[in-house]
Amino acid sequence: MENYENKRKIMVKRLKDELSISESVEKAMLEVPRHLFVPEHYVSEAYNDYPLPIGYGQTISAPHMVAIMCQLLELKEGEKVLEVGTGSGYHAAVVSRIVGDRGLVVTIERIPELAEKAMELYERLGYRNIKVIIGDGSVGYEELAPYDKIYVTASAPRIPEKLVSQLKKGGKLIVPVGDFVQYLYLVEKDHHGRIEKKNWGAVRFVPLVGKNGFEE
Repeated sequence: MENYENKRKIMVKRLKDELSISESVEKAMLEVPRHLFVPEHYVSEAYNDYPLPIGYGQTISAPHMVAIMCQLLELKEGEKVLEVGTGSGYHAAVVSRIVGDRGLVVTIERIPELAEKAMELYERLGYRNIKVIIGDGSVGYEELAPYDKIYVTASAPRIPEKLVSQLKKGGKLIVPVGDFVQYLYLVEKDHHGRIEKKNWGAVRFVPLVGKNGFEE
């Protein structure tokens, strides 16, 4: 039996040393059992710092990418967060631990099988502050808008205006943009509704498929 808890501690310590992650991100990543969010035949690699295939042409992001996105969003307890692209459910699980029971993570997944697996896992782990929606994440989820924070786990052809419109004033959006060459953008909406965009740097994500994404 592998000591997953020890592997998780080693992974998080490395992220803390390399990225100076906040205490809240550190605590959340120590709590969430990443090995449960990867296919069985990749379990031994769950705490290595690279993406892994999860089926249906999708991947679970590398731990450092999850940490960086959480850090850039400056997540706080009690916030309502929209995630576009549930995947296996790991990233939303980490965010849910940061925003806590008073917060909410709304996560959208277009592949029903992945969404259902994530829901089952959240139920098993007792994560009750995550709402999984099956649908086109590129259009967001108007019903529960506006959101304090929004992040996208797949690369869009451009910053989706539909998502920007669902962001609260004072909120932040993170989205990878591009096809062969991709950059991670941090979009901030100030208290007057003005938008500022910052290019964080080059990244690599699967494409965002949908109305405001790429064609399948």
